[in-house]
Amino acid sequence: MRNHIAVFEHQSVKLGQEFPDGKFGSEELFAFQKFYGDKGVPYYDLINNGIRFKEFVGVIQIGNTLVEVLPKADKKAPDLGSESKWRAVLIGMLKAVHGFELHSPSFSSLKLKSNSILDLYVELLIQEVEFLLHTGLVKKYRKENGNINSLKGTLQFGKHIQYNLVHQERFFVRHNMYDVLHQIHFILYKALRLLKLINTNQVLHSRIGALFLHFPEMPDIKVSENTFGCLVLDRKTKAYGKALEIAKLLLLQYHPDLSKGRNHVLALMFDMNLLWEKFVFISLKKQKNIRVFAQNSKNFWNPTGGQRRTIRPDIRITRGKETFVFDTKWKLLPDNKPSVEDIRQMYAYHHYFKSDKVALVYPGDFPTVSGKYVDIENQKEDSALECSLMFIQVIQEIKNWQKEIGEKVKIWMGEET
Repeated sequence: MRNHIAVFEHQSVKLGQEFPDGKFGSEELFAFQKFYGDKGVPYYDLINNGIRFKEFVGVIQIGNTLVEVLPKADKKAPDLGSESKWRAVLIGMLKAVHGFELHSPSFSSLKLKSNSILDLYVELLIQEVEFLLHTGLVKKYRKENGNINSLKGTLQFGKHIQYNLVHQERFFVRHNMYDVLHQIHFILYKALRLLKLINTNQVLHSRIGALFLHFPEMPDIKVSENTFGCLVLDRKTKAYGKALEIAKLLLLQYHPDLSKGRNHVLALMFDMNLLWEKFVFISLKKQKNIRVFAQNSKNFWNPTGGQRRTIRPDIRITRGKETFVFDTKWKLLPDNKPSVEDIRQMYAYHHYFKSDKVALVYPGDFPTVSGKYVDIENQKEDSALECSLMFIQVIQEIKNWQKEIGEKVKIWMGEET
């Protein structure tokens, strides 16, 4: 039985705290402390007899305990209903940002109503591999050395003499093989072995077992960032893209327990500020008649004998000759009062990107608030430069939420929707 703990970002969890589907006991606390180590991790801080989560959301599975960290952008007290809502919001954002809704027939029929973010990714990989097996695994040519009974390929003379002085009916050759034994399948097989190890959802056990019956056994390999960086997908292997993306996410975030072998850690966590930025960007890319750019940089400061510093807004939009700049902030804004640093930053965007309008974009159900920068020469007068605080209501149905973002931005830009 999986020990399932659901919390919200920036929430603290104390030793002995009970949840509807689990408890944060001494074993869990010790495992989190061990994972934190001397160098720390970005996902949470250690506190007295507990941990406090930060701005990262997702799941951390340690042994048989799954801790799910959900986003939250309202002041309502947490309850089971809000857990369900914010889990759906997070899953929808991840699907949109990672492009899962764009892939093929395999995604359209997810059989499992995901109980956690981890279940979502486990089933997505299962679905993708099932789809690849159904369409047929891609074969590739590879070089192989071997002592065989027929002469084909290139005779390796030195090895041939070494091995075949007695067995003159054999030939040590280097020849081409055309089969499914190649790097892409090595990676996917390793990812399937990881699924078998980490999955605690009973609904998925039989499907993982079925994959092992049909997927050819592959040699074990060590996986790193370079392993995926060296992969090049062609026309034949293009369909493997999504499966490899999920495999990379799981394999690189898995930390085996080398001491006792019980508390393996899988930390599938996402920076909520970055996820919000990418979600707004992806949503605006769907709009017509505008061009949307992510994180364009310009040189900002050039110290003598030092490295130049740049300035980079989250999102830049152009419409004809007009330019609009946004910075996204995933946080509750107390009393609609942004930090002075954020307002100063938007002032710089006005000048360096020659923006017609700039805005800070927050989650929330409030009307847009606009303000003028004061004229530098005449402090009693406003300048023509304006900065807005734009609030986007969080909507559980993701397509409607993306539509709401597009409509609100276009109205702010002065365009009728």
